[in-house]
Amino acid sequence: MARVSDKSSSRKDIGFSLGKRDFGLTVTNVATPQRPVIAVPLPPEKEKYSVERNHVAWTSVRQERWEGELVVQGEIPLWLKGTYLRNGPGMWHIGDYNFRHLFDGYATLVKLHIENGRLIAGHRQIESEAYKAAKENKKLCYREFSEVPKPDNFLSYVGELASLFSGASLTDNANTGVVKLGDGRVVCLTETQKGSIIIDPDTLDTISRFEYSDTLGGLIHSAHPIVTESEFLTLLPDLVSPGYWVVRMEAGSNERKVIGRVNCRGGPAPGWVHSFPVTEHYVVVPEMSLRYCAQNLLRAEPTPLYKFEWHPDSKAFLHVMCKASGKIVASVEVPLYITFHFINAYEEKDEDGRLIAIIADCCEHNADTTILDKLRLNNLRSFNGQDVLPDARVGRFRIPFDGSEFGELEAALDPDEHGRGMDMCSINPAYLGKMYRYAYACGAKRPCNFPNTLTKLDLVGKKAKNWYEEGAVPSEPFFVARPGATEEDDGVVISIVSERNGEGFALLLDGSTFEEIARAKFPYGLPYGLHGCWVPKN
Repeated sequence: MARVSDKSSSRKDIGFSLGKRDFGLTVTNVATPQRPVIAVPLPPEKEKYSVERNHVAWTSVRQERWEGELVVQGEIPLWLKGTYLRNGPGMWHIGDYNFRHLFDGYATLVKLHIENGRLIAGHRQIESEAYKAAKENKKLCYREFSEVPKPDNFLSYVGELASLFSGASLTDNANTGVVKLGDGRVVCLTETQKGSIIIDPDTLDTISRFEYSDTLGGLIHSAHPIVTESEFLTLLPDLVSPGYWVVRMEAGSNERKVIGRVNCRGGPAPGWVHSFPVTEHYVVVPEMSLRYCAQNLLRAEPTPLYKFEWHPDSKAFLHVMCKASGKIVASVEVPLYITFHFINAYEEKDEDGRLIAIIADCCEHNADTTILDKLRLNNLRSFNGQDVLPDARVGRFRIPFDGSEFGELEAALDPDEHGRGMDMCSINPAYLGKMYRYAYACGAKRPCNFPNTLTKLDLVGKKAKNWYEEGAVPSEPFFVARPGATEEDDGVVISIVSERNGEGFALLLDGSTFEEIARAKFPYGLPYGLHGCWVPKN
C-alpha cells in the first residue's frame, strides 16, 4: 500500500512577425514514488462545476507529479520494451479561474515504461515558463489558445500588446505533441516555436527550451513535424507575405534550413497548418480556407474560430514540393476541407512505374468549422446524451501529376464504419510516406459529444474494427511495431483511457486482431491527452 499526498542579432524574418490539500489517496499495489509528490489544488467547490459531476477526461490532473508500478491484467508481450510518452493539456485552471478550451490547459506528460511484462507509469507537469509564471502569480501570464492575460490597467494592456508583437507574451506551454529526435533527444511541442521543450523521458524532468540555432525567425510552426531517424521537417507559416516555408533540420542539429517556399493562392493569410503529410520524395503543403487571423489574435476575448477565420471564397489548395530541389511540382484546387491531422501520404504510380499522383489521407471534418468550438470545455463537460459531435471521415485527396488544376477529395471508406467520428491517428512508422493499408484512430459510437472509440482502419478492405466501453474516453491509439515484423499490423496499440467514474487505465490492443491483450488501472483517472511517441529501450 502506498499513500500518495502532497509535500509540501541579425536575423532573417520569414515567419509570422506580429511582431495544500491532502487528497487522502490510497493506492493498492503501486510502488512507492521515488521523488516527492507535489499536489496541485483542485478547483474550489464554489465553481460552477465539480470533480464529481464531470468526466475525469475533462478535469484537471489531481497532482503535479506521480510515479508507481501498476498491476497488469492480461499479458504484455515480452518483446515490448521501451517507454510510451503522451503529452496533452492536463490542467485547465489556475487559482479559481477556469480555462475555456481543451487546447488551453497546461501540459501534462504521461509515461508508460514497459519492460519484461511489467508497467511503471508516471506523470508530471511540463515546467514551461507559462506554467511556472501562473503558479507563482496565481493567474494567467501568457496568451494561450483562447486565453489572454487580464491587464490591470490601460498601460499594462498596451504593454501586453507590444509583447504580443515581439512574441514575448505568446505561450511556451508545450501541450500538443512529443517527439523523439534522431539523436535521442525528446522534445515536447506546440504551435509556438518557443514552446519547444526538451524533457527527460525517464524522469519526465523538464531540461530546457529547445533553441533553434538558425536565423529563420517567425513565431509559429506546425505542431506536428515529420520526424525520422535522419531528419525533422516542418512548415513555418508566413502571415506577412502569405505562404509557407518548408524547412529541414538534420538529426543532431538545432539548425533549420530552407528547402523551399510555397506562396498562398488565396485568402488574406495562410491556412492553418496543424499538420502536413510527406511521401518518399515530396512534401505536401495544405492550404485550408480556415486561415490565420491577426485581428482575432489581438482580441481580448475569443471568437468562435479563435485565432482563425473561415474564408470559403478563398478556396482550398494542396501544393506538392520536391524534397530534393524545393520546387513546386503540383498545385491543385481541392474541395473545401477542415482537418487537424493528416494520416499519411504516398506516391501513386502506373504499371510502368511512372508517378501519376499523390494520395494524401486525413481526418476530415466535412469542411465544418464548428468542430473547433465544440472542443470548449463547457461543451465537453455537459454531455446529456444528445448526439452533438460533428461528423468526420477519412478524407482521401488525390493530387494528379498531369498538370490538372483540380484535385479530388472523397471518403476513403464509409464513415459509418467508424461512427462518423475520426481523429487522433497513427500508423506503422515503417510505412511513413509509402503505400499503406492500416491506420489507428479515435472514432465514435453515437450518441456522443467527443470521439469515444478506438478504431482500426483497413483502407484496402474498406472496413473498420472498433473498441468501445461505455463511459470511456480513450486517447490517441499509438501503434508500436514488433521488431522484425513483416506484416504491417504486427504490433501493439497503446492508449490511455479516462473513465466516467473518475478512474482510468492503460490499454494494450493487438495490432492485428484489435483485441485487448492487457490493461493496467491507474491509482486515479488521468485527464484526456493528445499525442504520443515511443522511446525504445536500447
